[in-house]
Amino acid sequence: MIFLPFEAKKLTEKTSINLVNQIKFEDIVTSLSPHPIATSYVFQGKKNPPILLLHGFDSSLLEFRRLLPIISQFHVTWAIDLLGFGFTKRSTNLLFSPENIKTHLYYTWKTLIKEPVILVGASMGGATAIDFSLTYPEIVSKLVLIDSAGLASPPKIGKFMFPPLDYLSTAFLRNLKVRQKISESAYYDKSFANKDAQLCAALHLNCDKWSQALISFTKSGGYGSFKEKIVNLQQKTTIIWGENDKILGTKDANKFKKLIPNSQLIWIPKCGHVPHLEKAELTANAILN
Repeated sequence: MIFLPFEAKKLTEKTSINLVNQIKFEDIVTSLSPHPIATSYVFQGKKNPPILLLHGFDSSLLEFRRLLPIISQFHVTWAIDLLGFGFTKRSTNLLFSPENIKTHLYYTWKTLIKEPVILVGASMGGATAIDFSLTYPEIVSKLVLIDSAGLASPPKIGKFMFPPLDYLSTAFLRNLKVRQKISESAYYDKSFANKDAQLCAALHLNCDKWSQALISFTKSGGYGSFKEKIVNLQQKTTIIWGENDKILGTKDANKFKKLIPNSQLIWIPKCGHVPHLEKAELTANAILN
């Protein structure tokens, strides 16, 4: 490990420990900066076609610690930390916007994978996946959305993100009690919001410029609604949704099903916002089938 060794050593769940120990970094050359961006990723498996996993807001590839080992038995599986998130290096010269996230993801794909992928996006990662699939349809062979963002208008908070309110907001999100409450609300079974889960969700907070990147992303407006564009998705799409999602609710699942031309909706019973963590085997089966 080349990052946060002390905190990472406190992990207790086998899947968490295994994934942390497999994280690698690649210097990705992009059109965004004259300097390469050190990008964190994990990959496992040997069989094609490849699957690419995209995490949610203020998260990292560690949220796939239970899902990745299952699906990598059947596919080459990649998990990448998006620009401005996870353990990917943050530069003060970059705007951390959806457009730049998409550009960085393209160059990361071009450097590491170089062939069409089955793209899986969870929560905010679902919005990233939709945006990427619409822009680069030749790269995405199939699409999987897990309790996905992408139909709601962006929050108005961005216009209030000026000093000191911006840093007060990120300080609020850094508070471990606040993060624990968010974690508990993400699960149907609250026992999943344990110490290991809390540590996995907080490891990246100590990365350099975490606050600045989060502020920059919020000021950019974040991801809005793809309602008008989503009808143009060409890929066969599987929508996976926890029946008890208290973060995004459940109405958008049926809206996605209605709007995306070639799609199916799979409900995960007794499950909250993160089926890939709470019901990893059921989620893996939904993806693999």
